[in-house]
Amino acid sequence: MANLTLKTLTRGTAKIAAEDIEALRASLRGTICVPGDDGYDAARTIWNGMVDKRPGLIVRCAGAADVGRAVKFARANQLLVAVRGGGHNIAGNAVCDHGLMIDLSALKSIRVDPGQRTVRVEPGATLGDVDKETQAYGLAVPTGINSTTGIAGLTLGGGFGWITRKYGMTIDNLLSADVVTAEGDLVQASSTEHADLFWALRGGGGNFGVVTSFEFQLHPVGPEVLSGLVVHPLEGARELLQAYRRIVVEAPDEMTCWVVMRKAPPLPFIPAEWHGREVLVFAACYCGDMAEGEKALAELRALGTPIADVVSPHPFTGWQAAFDPLLTPGARNYWKSHDFTKLHDEAIDVLLAAVGKLPSDECEVFIAQVGGAMSRIANDATAYPQRKSHFIMNVHTRWREPGQDKACVQWARDLFEAAAPYAAGSVYINFMPDDEGDRVEQAYGKNYSRLAKIKARYDPDNLFRLNQNIRPAS
Repeated sequence: MANLTLKTLTRGTAKIAAEDIEALRASLRGTICVPGDDGYDAARTIWNGMVDKRPGLIVRCAGAADVGRAVKFARANQLLVAVRGGGHNIAGNAVCDHGLMIDLSALKSIRVDPGQRTVRVEPGATLGDVDKETQAYGLAVPTGINSTTGIAGLTLGGGFGWITRKYGMTIDNLLSADVVTAEGDLVQASSTEHADLFWALRGGGGNFGVVTSFEFQLHPVGPEVLSGLVVHPLEGARELLQAYRRIVVEAPDEMTCWVVMRKAPPLPFIPAEWHGREVLVFAACYCGDMAEGEKALAELRALGTPIADVVSPHPFTGWQAAFDPLLTPGARNYWKSHDFTKLHDEAIDVLLAAVGKLPSDECEVFIAQVGGAMSRIANDATAYPQRKSHFIMNVHTRWREPGQDKACVQWARDLFEAAAPYAAGSVYINFMPDDEGDRVEQAYGKNYSRLAKIKARYDPDNLFRLNQNIRPAS
């Protein structure tokens, strides 16, 4: 092992002696790797193909003790630090150039306690990993809609999906977390221990430490849910969206319906003549009694003249992974997002105008309606601040060739700017790209100053800064 030159927190460099690297290696149960080593490229490759960064040193942790040693090593040498869980975040903060990357992807232990209806999850697990374990007991924790997403990043940003309206956000079901702090110490955060840290973790992102274990409350779900897609031509989208906004606001908590507007992929249930043409898709899930679900979804399914309707009972694990084929790793991705308290006609017109000019076959705009249980929690109960029932727009720009970068990114930005007059001002931090650092304070609203004070308490030197960063209060 040769000496290494690594990037520091002050944007300079530090020379790390070979013997210090070997001492770190010897202290670990996991491994380290540097450029050229087996496993290096796999460790640094993440979901968003636009991100191609090369860490100077990767610590591939096998447990919480390894995380603590890596953090202490970084702190002692004032190194730039990135923390990788599932590597799915759009901003690409899981990896850094020439700094130290703490890789948690091997930490995948999941332990269900069916009697207490709780689950302990390590940060390398994906949502699909969690679902497979919990559904063995007919239980689930509310998470997101893509099974390859990492549980750690999703949770720390908030977490919402198909059963959020019934059971709350992922953070609303977090009971405790084991956290390695910027000092390298392992603490447990809960409502009774390090309560300020526990509050901040629930929506504050990776700003406050490295979580090595999450404990969640589970709920009875499945094993089947009434779910599926209703596909319409885009031509009738304005009237469909106007009816949709009324139906979902009046819907029971068990019912969730999102809208996707894109070019129809070549799925077997979509007639071939529609492949590649613009469509509006209702993606619906009812997580209660099937007969009640049929009644709840009837009005939505009766709208217009669908191209296809494939709503039926499906295994919950299958529905959770239904969008995975459209979100595989390796493509180039850029997102822009707004919250809307209401889906105004003017906003609908902006969205439809943009969908008529999609820059690639894989680009889409989706609208998620959240509320129900999550909206009955106070805005200041957790770091995540936007608790009113609202619509979340994500402009999901996705393409394959670098030559399309400019056109695709500009399309997303143009739509974002045109929709801004109708937006609430808040934003879900997990949907923010890496060029939106100036939006962080706005994202947290009145909770930001409290977060900055907690950041100063647990990470005054801002060691954990590769995230949607909250700067420590002076």
